[in-house]
Amino acid sequence: MIGRGIGAGFVIEGNRIMTNAHVVSNSRYLTVERDGDPNKYQAKVLFVAHDCDLALITVDSPNFYKNMTPLKLGGIPELESTVSAYGYPIGGERMSVTTGIVSRIDFQLYTHSSIDQHLAIQISAQINPGNSGGPVMQNAKVVGVAFQGYSGDVAQGVAYMVPTPVINRFLKDVGDGRYDGYVDLGLTYGKLQNPAQRKFLGLKDDGRGVIVWTVVQAGPCAKILKPGDVLLSIDNHPIASDGNVDLEGEHVEMPEVVERKFKRDNVKFEIWRDKQLTTGSVQLDTVPPYFMQGHKYDVRPRYVVYGGLLFQPLSLDLIEAYQPQDLRLRHFFDFYVIDQLYLEHPDVIVLTNILPDPINTYLAPYRGQIVDSINGKKIHTLDELNQTLSEPADRFVIDMIGDGPPLILDPKQVESARERIRTRYNVVREQNLQEQPLAKPQDLQTKL
Repeated sequence: MIGRGIGAGFVIEGNRIMTNAHVVSNSRYLTVERDGDPNKYQAKVLFVAHDCDLALITVDSPNFYKNMTPLKLGGIPELESTVSAYGYPIGGERMSVTTGIVSRIDFQLYTHSSIDQHLAIQISAQINPGNSGGPVMQNAKVVGVAFQGYSGDVAQGVAYMVPTPVINRFLKDVGDGRYDGYVDLGLTYGKLQNPAQRKFLGLKDDGRGVIVWTVVQAGPCAKILKPGDVLLSIDNHPIASDGNVDLEGEHVEMPEVVERKFKRDNVKFEIWRDKQLTTGSVQLDTVPPYFMQGHKYDVRPRYVVYGGLLFQPLSLDLIEAYQPQDLRLRHFFDFYVIDQLYLEHPDVIVLTNILPDPINTYLAPYRGQIVDSINGKKIHTLDELNQTLSEPADRFVIDMIGDGPPLILDPKQVESARERIRTRYNVVREQNLQEQPLAKPQDLQTKL
């Protein structure tokens, strides 16, 4: 199926066009137009940051940039100040300009990935499809990129823009020719404002400190922190009991310190543990288990087809595609990180679908269940499942997590039905073990 979309963008230094990641995601063919120019110019994607919904594209044709002045970036606009959003809402042919008031500056969920939270600025200007990727201006400088808003009756007249600290971080990250992405501490924490709790922990009555709730074992902080620790400062910035720090003259949430750092940077903590003061430092990195709970773009999904049975690793995209009702599956998804389920199940392998054939009749009750073992061998990854199903065996006994009898497959019957199933359902490849670039064509148009 061929889809088509439209968004906005703006030229910055270096003949680069900035827009949203969701404007160019999964694109196969990309064109841009200049305001007032009837020509379409083929473009290519330079960098995509799905975690902060930003992208850089460029046009090879020198005619595109003639008499065009790159826009400059400004700072964070003040609350109650006026900004103007530029774009092509609902695909209009003429540029639209809407004005609004800056009403909030704080951390918000970036819906493109669904798992990342970064600094965002709420404005009252109308943001509609087609505005995405367009500049939000103040005093002739870009102070943000329009990227998401509310629809329906949730919150009318409320929209968000990606602010310049996030934009500048993205531009700095790609300065070495690749995008490494945001780093994360891999922990959750809570406020420490209750006097009785502070007294129990032996803390001073100085309004400092947050308590660590969970530490992700695959994250950078697992080497020095554990649940129950109290964080008193981060990189010499005292942490208030409400989780905020003073950073460059602003009172911001503690993660903002990490937001401005990059892969392999270090962060230092002052830690209160067992009523003793200590310190520690960690090298920052991404936290891979989080990725399972976020959207993925520009890649083919991983899968294995065997005997008409489709096995796939659990992911947010899988949840949204199949809408499973099984509470066990929902538990594995919701608690994958916080309960450290990824330690035993790097991949949670789900039997998502069945391509009907005489060899797999009556197996429908197993659809949506999680693979535990095959012939007594625990299955931890999709590669292990594929390898095990490739080994010689008289039969495959597939045990699912939970109660119920195992699923039985006869390898000889599977082999005899292989070409029949491939032909009937147009199965080009029986497995895709690594995420491959998506080849689905999509004509996508960006306006400037």
